[in-house]
Amino acid sequence: MMKSKVLAIAAALAMAVALQAQTNELIVQAKKLGAEIQPTMYGLFFEDINYAADGGLYAELVKNRSFEFPQRLMGWKSFGKVSLRDDGPFERNPHYVRLAYAGHPHKQTGLDNEGFFGIGVKQGEEYRFSVWARIPDGGEAGRIRIELVDSKSMGEQHAFATENLAIDSKEWKKYQVTLNPTATNPRAVLRIFLTGQATVDLEHVSLFPADTWKGRENGLRKDLVQALADLKPGVFRFPGGCIVEGTDLDTRYDWKKSVGPVENRPLNENRWQYTFPHRFYPDYYQSYGLGFYEFFQLSEEIGAEPLPVLSCGLACQFQNPDKEAHVPVCELQSYIQDALDLIEFANGDVTTEWGKLRADMGHPAPFDLKFIGIGNEQWGKEYPEHLEPFVNAIRKAYPDIRIVGSSGPDSEGKQFDYLWPEMKRLKADLVDEHFYRPETWFLSQGARYDNYDRKGPKVFAGEYACHGKGKKWNHFHAALLEAAFMTGLERNADVVHMATYAPLFAHVEGWQWRPDMIWFDNLNSVRTVSYYVQQLYTRYKGTNILPLTMDKKPLTGAEGQNGLFASAVYDKNTSEIIVKVANTSDESQSLNITFDGLKKKSEITGGRCIKLSSTDPNKDNTIEHPATIVPQESVLMVQGRTLNTEIGANTFTVYILKCGL
Repeated sequence: MMKSKVLAIAAALAMAVALQAQTNELIVQAKKLGAEIQPTMYGLFFEDINYAADGGLYAELVKNRSFEFPQRLMGWKSFGKVSLRDDGPFERNPHYVRLAYAGHPHKQTGLDNEGFFGIGVKQGEEYRFSVWARIPDGGEAGRIRIELVDSKSMGEQHAFATENLAIDSKEWKKYQVTLNPTATNPRAVLRIFLTGQATVDLEHVSLFPADTWKGRENGLRKDLVQALADLKPGVFRFPGGCIVEGTDLDTRYDWKKSVGPVENRPLNENRWQYTFPHRFYPDYYQSYGLGFYEFFQLSEEIGAEPLPVLSCGLACQFQNPDKEAHVPVCELQSYIQDALDLIEFANGDVTTEWGKLRADMGHPAPFDLKFIGIGNEQWGKEYPEHLEPFVNAIRKAYPDIRIVGSSGPDSEGKQFDYLWPEMKRLKADLVDEHFYRPETWFLSQGARYDNYDRKGPKVFAGEYACHGKGKKWNHFHAALLEAAFMTGLERNADVVHMATYAPLFAHVEGWQWRPDMIWFDNLNSVRTVSYYVQQLYTRYKGTNILPLTMDKKPLTGAEGQNGLFASAVYDKNTSEIIVKVANTSDESQSLNITFDGLKKKSEITGGRCIKLSSTDPNKDNTIEHPATIVPQESVLMVQGRTLNTEIGANTFTVYILKCGL
């Protein structure tokens, strides 16, 4: 009897010891605030890949609206007597179509436009149709009928929205009517009939939802912008990415062509059109309707610092190994002037050339540009050679502008090791690092920035996403590892001043690259788990770092740390301590989080916990099921100055504790 009792006590003690060993003791040093967290810490990176601009964020529903695609009627079907002309009213978009009487009252002349994977319209919403038009012969008014049609309908009529328009001038003039669809259709066709006998010329045929972001005529898609605004981003990088470079220099993104009257912004070939023959989109062009003015305006409205990136005179080096494809350093002056003129466009007085253009476009006040990037993923000695004259010119003309350089396309290795010292030599303010890497990389990088030079340029983690090995698509486990990695960004906020996930957008029928943060079709959008990870960081970034350790070491997922990653911050604005913990292990973990160094009168008066988890690591949110995995909030019970809690297996949790320091 005594023996069995002793054994029972021993077993109980052993169990208690085991439980004690399984509890992770985390210490948050609350005595002294650490480094300031930059307002730009977490933000957005936009690139026109996956139909992110035309067919996506830019709300225009008509493809090839000015007939400027190399195949002039790509996106259109013509019937009857339709001819193409090239002496139109807009210098950089000279093409237009002429609709002439078909010659018989029972024949028809007109056009169909297919839109981007169809034209998505909703019943009960209004859509603004506009067109520049004239009657070239004068005299009797020309007449057209505009319809939204469903050619697959079993109804008596294909059209479910119809309006008539009279063209009454021999001179080019803009006309507009409103269409009111009686049905919702993600794949409608825009149809234009010539209904009279007078010849009519049409140019810049456009269709926008009336309910764009802020109701603008040349507007953005409201649900997609709202998703960006809901992130509360600190920085917005645009317009790319590889499109900054171009497949060749003629097709690089040229900001000067993207401003001014939208009707006269020329077409540009998208660098992603030819990149992936296995997912090939020969109709992928840039209308420049979403241009630099709209990018600056959007940055302002979502509360993010604009970060434009310009070409340094090097075309995409992946696609152009021949140095003859690039601009010689001695011929860079026009590119350097583009950079100086952009700063004037953003910040210049209305009496300056480019400041006046900004004012004429509707924004007399400066955009208060603080950052500019020169070059994207360039490498080799060519890049610093090209960058240096930009740095010298910008420093001389605008010494307060902060310049972003690049460490190339890799997260480590020969080019990375070469470019970082070069960026220090050139005194770049920030260095843009990119890493699209598998799970093992993200699990090994928790301490990546712990030993970076504190006196050198700051880090801009400009493009990153976890690409699952054999699972290069959005899924929960990849997002969890991104959350774990970001604890290291946050813990080193004195070095890391910016971070942006990439890519941002993807059309479900037009993607060439994944994973992506936000997916959409013609009517709907979905925020992925990676989106919610970013949102939890942007909303709870705090104002200052607080040191967090376990066994006197940062929690970086290192050996013996049970797959845990963690960071802590304090928010002066809300008097909250915020602790972020990612458990990347397959086991639940007990946590004792002690807040050391609190003043005697400083008590934790309440708290809450926001959890992101999934029973299936391969799942994510979809267009059909957008709320499969979303953050779940609950109340926290805190006793004294220690939080005793448990974090589930494969879970990311944010603990928010009310406590004045």
